[in-house]
Amino acid sequence: MKPLLTVEDLSVSFRARAGRRETVTDAVKQVGFELHAGETLALVGESGAGKSLTALSVLQLLPYPQAFHPCGSIRLCGAGADEKELLGADEATMQRIRGNDIGMIFQEPMSALNPLHVIEKQIGESLALHQGITGDAARKRIRELLEQVGIDAPETRLGAWPHQLSGGQRQRVMIAMALANRPDILLADEPTTALDVTVQARILKLLKDLQRRHNLGILLITHDLNMVRQVADRVLVMQGGRVVERGATARIFTAAREAYTRALLAAEPPPAPPAPPPAGEEVLRVENLKVQFPIRRGLLKRVVGHTTAVSGASLKLHAGRSLGVVGESGSGKTTLALATLRLLESSGRIVFDGQPLAQLSRPAMKALRRRMQIVFQDPFGSLSPRMSVGEIVSEGLDAHGLSPDPGARDRRVVDILREVDIDPAARFRYPHEFSGGQRQRIAIARALILEPKMLFLDEPTSSLDRSVQVQVLALLSRIQRAHGLAYIFISHDLSVVRSLADELMVMRGGDVVEQGDARAIFANPRHPYTRELLTAAFAVDA
Repeated sequence: MKPLLTVEDLSVSFRARAGRRETVTDAVKQVGFELHAGETLALVGESGAGKSLTALSVLQLLPYPQAFHPCGSIRLCGAGADEKELLGADEATMQRIRGNDIGMIFQEPMSALNPLHVIEKQIGESLALHQGITGDAARKRIRELLEQVGIDAPETRLGAWPHQLSGGQRQRVMIAMALANRPDILLADEPTTALDVTVQARILKLLKDLQRRHNLGILLITHDLNMVRQVADRVLVMQGGRVVERGATARIFTAAREAYTRALLAAEPPPAPPAPPPAGEEVLRVENLKVQFPIRRGLLKRVVGHTTAVSGASLKLHAGRSLGVVGESGSGKTTLALATLRLLESSGRIVFDGQPLAQLSRPAMKALRRRMQIVFQDPFGSLSPRMSVGEIVSEGLDAHGLSPDPGARDRRVVDILREVDIDPAARFRYPHEFSGGQRQRIAIARALILEPKMLFLDEPTSSLDRSVQVQVLALLSRIQRAHGLAYIFISHDLSVVRSLADELMVMRGGDVVEQGDARAIFANPRHPYTRELLTAAFAVDA
């Protein structure tokens, strides 16, 4: 059978200019594969292996002319269609193909979704462009798509902006957009990155059902090897831009030939954190925190009610300790963090470093924020594409009036980049030139350079493959021990939380349903919802 997609000898290189000097870096080197109708082909490998660059090349979405293809061919052959060469195709041709013949689920939904348009308009644009569906018919189709990907009460989400959705909800919207026009090929770049285990199972089942129904070819890029084992027919293992091993999924998982492949399969977070040090000073106390969002309707957008995002949460956090906050997407985890930082309006009592926050003025709160930093879920969205790494990392110093001497500031940037295992010479480069794992290290460096007492870590490893997750978790543990930092670690990945958290808070629908010593809860969960989460997470791992 003729393949839907044929990639031969594909290479990707990047140009970089410093003054008059131009350097060329080879990122993908002579990659080749075929994708057939009805099959799932998985690309796996560490961050920076070239997986996403390969997928973006298929849709010609690389940042040209900085990126270029020294050689290669990408040929598309849809149902009943002649072959089309995509490498070097004009923009009009690619616009017809994107979203129609080939759908794409991007790794970082906050960067891929337009912050200026509501969800209905973003999905509707694709329907109008490729199928001419508008008006009531489009709205009906959009509701169906949102229901398919597990968005609760889709009617209420049509008018939502991307920033009003949780990370997992944004990812589901991206999947709905990719599937809107029933393409022949789906490029899925970490399609369940931000989803909890229960929703992951629904999404995987949805993708398999759609694949069977429409004979869809899926190119899956993921760090989740358990997902690969469940859904992929064949696997390509990439390292340093090259394919180092390929074969049927069963053979790769049972009889991998390459040492690199075996190391990937063996990479797992530790089953528990090291024994915690004696509790240090109390860094944070939160009492009866409640966050509500107004519901606005009508032409004048009058408030007709409120949605409770967090209902009466309380916690204590000491220096050198970690609190893990877990729950499904939309359960209130990130809202809790933003409200504690006073980035969202809330009621209740928040005391940080001995100071009640409610009465602080804006200047006083700004000064205090130096000691309470956050590492966001989406490193690419939180790093300015117009700033170099050195400028990004030192931006906080400038905002707080620290290290005004350029030489001293640069030395601090160099030192902190070394601490997070980033080559200081890379401080003149830009975020798009780094892998996801490297970008997350840069985000951690930006927070650490201000010498905080507490870090909020919002899904800091969700977009990383397992081997890099283990490295980042080891980095966070090392930094915590060195500086006595307090962590609030927000995640849907319970195996990651288990490896880092001393205390655990389980949230559902804005409520805290279970809270206490992490080891005790993982060993003997009391609430039915906690048992459901643990069963879904660790039954899959088994």
